[in-house]
Amino acid sequence: MKDYNLLVFWLDYFNSSLKRSEGRRAPLNLSVKNPNLDELVKAAKIAGYEPKPFVASYPKRGWAPSGYICIEKVKPKSVALKKISKALTIVKGEQYKN
Repeated sequence: MKDYNLLVFWLDYFNSSLKRSEGRRAPLNLSVKNPNLDELVKAAKIAGYEPKPFVASYPKRGWAPSGYICIEKVKPKSVALKKISKALTIVKGEQYKN
């Protein structure tokens, strides 16, 4: 059953090698190349959230292995997405470009 008190962030939201039509949601200057689930969990913790990781396939790219994290609901989702994106660039070692 769906939990409406959680937000879901897929790895593909932050992958700079994907187009927006393929599932990327973060702007290119906040995206990283091929993030993994461990890096996403670390970034979410740095951003101040308590993530719960899950391994699954992103619906638009069912053939590619992926994963997602769930965090407590905050409004708006885009604010959390940007915070996690900035932290992910630090975790991944790619400099955040202002």
